[in-house]
Amino acid sequence: MIKHIAFIMDGNRRWATRRGLAKINGHKEGAETVKKVINFFLERKIPYVSLYTFSLENFKRSEIEKAFLFRLLVKESEGMLAECIEKEVRIKFIGDRSTFPKKVLPSCKKLEHETAGFSKLTVNFLFCYGGRQEIVDGVRQIAKKVQAGELAQDDITEDIFQQTLWSSESPEPDLIVRTGGQLRLSNFLLYQAAYSEFCFIDCMWPDLNEKHLDQIVFNYENRKRNFGV
Repeated sequence: MIKHIAFIMDGNRRWATRRGLAKINGHKEGAETVKKVINFFLERKIPYVSLYTFSLENFKRSEIEKAFLFRLLVKESEGMLAECIEKEVRIKFIGDRSTFPKKVLPSCKKLEHETAGFSKLTVNFLFCYGGRQEIVDGVRQIAKKVQAGELAQDDITEDIFQQTLWSSESPEPDLIVRTGGQLRLSNFLLYQAAYSEFCFIDCMWPDLNEKHLDQIVFNYENRKRNFGV
């Protein structure tokens, strides 16, 4: 049974450009798709979904676009709190907390705190996230423990290392889906993706609908996973 699907939500800006709209309109429409995906997961009783919301590399974007994205995140966070509580959805933000914009951090903390007791669905927003940076941070934590005598070098295992990752509270994704037609991971869940299945689809993130999601789940459930056997 599928437990965790992770999405690289690509195509918001191209969706808007193709319609002669400002890029911010693509992000607005993309936020609506997030709500549809959450409701789909609740209906299907799939317990974990991860959404690549903002990468560390995205800080290279224009100040105008970043400011809009951060305002949108705060607005959407405030708007979805009551619904998450009603539907018993837990929200987590996974990423480098030291880089979270100060105006966004309080909203993130409030959503996490108010929904921490729920388990019907866990929604991970990967925000200020980078897969390589996550691995390097884990290595630093292990090195500090070894240096402090808290952990012997020979006792380092995959399980020990996995516990240092920002995403350690969630299972590894069974399936990673990327919208927008691109065929790359873009620094997304690099360690966790070791045995994930992949799905790349051409539709832009704002165009993703229930029919696409049904097909994605159907295709996954009809794959045979051998895990090297």
